[in-house]
Amino acid sequence: MEMSHRSKEFMTIASEAEKDLRDIFGVPSDYKVLMNQGGATLQFASIPLNMLGTEGKADYLVTGQWSEKAAKECNKYGTGQVACNTKASKFTTIPGKSEWKLDPEAAYVHYCDNETVNGVEFSYTPDVGNVPLVADMSSNFCSRPIDVGKHAYIYAGIQKNLGPAGMAVGFVHPSYAGGEHELKICPTYMSFKTTADNGSMYNTPACFTMYVMGEYLKYTKQKGGLAYWAEQSDKKSTMLYNCIDGSDGFYCCPVEKSARSRMNVPFTIKGGNEELEKKFLDGAKKEKLYTLAGHRSVGGCRASLYNGMPIEGVEKLTSFMKSFMDENRQ
Repeated sequence: MEMSHRSKEFMTIASEAEKDLRDIFGVPSDYKVLMNQGGATLQFASIPLNMLGTEGKADYLVTGQWSEKAAKECNKYGTGQVACNTKASKFTTIPGKSEWKLDPEAAYVHYCDNETVNGVEFSYTPDVGNVPLVADMSSNFCSRPIDVGKHAYIYAGIQKNLGPAGMAVGFVHPSYAGGEHELKICPTYMSFKTTADNGSMYNTPACFTMYVMGEYLKYTKQKGGLAYWAEQSDKKSTMLYNCIDGSDGFYCCPVEKSARSRMNVPFTIKGGNEELEKKFLDGAKKEKLYTLAGHRSVGGCRASLYNGMPIEGVEKLTSFMKSFMDENRQ
């Protein structure tokens, strides 16, 4: 974008984007809003580097591949303690709190609110007592209201529901915005304090990404805020899950119902019949229904229902699923 990030015009764009983030998400006035380059994956390292402090250890609720990666990254700078791990169930459930092994002396507890690959989503904010709570909300950010005040840090890559890839929004509690818990080895560019003190402009920010995000935030306000997106998400996911559950086993979602994601819906066909699933994917393309293959590490099929997917798209998908089932049920 041919515009200086220090210009009056762009400073207005940036300040309006921050104000709209605060308004829409109900960010407490003492929290800092960060706009970090690098997406959420870079935050896997930024969080322990800024939050481990003298404790040197943190708890991770591992309910999918992204939280698993976050825990592994923490181990480069301290100890990423796995408080729960559902890998044995192929990441298809979220265990109850009674099964978590939480350390009251941990620097923080980290969880991934929605796991894209496995289709698992928290329907509640985890209660971790007095230990600071950290959330990766990358894939369901801007899809429902959230309680920012219950978290020490919320971060989200914005590419799913809010704008182009390459940037992560962060809401950080003031106790972690001043550098008190920052490790000495933390790179200047990854410092929460440096980012906050410089208004996310320590260097040239992702200008065009911020601009597009700002436009989407204005649109969200026009539509009625997060309540609108929550209603849309519930309608779309309910429609698709009803189609799957009403297929008498032709389609099957492997995720426990209480942990099902509203954003990412994985499903198999006739118990994982690869030949039939390939036929399904090929047929879907002819109906202009794309990117329905499951993640390469999981297989099967997967439909993603981010904000950009209209209800009409889900209606077309479920209609195709029903006709395909009728033709291939034998």
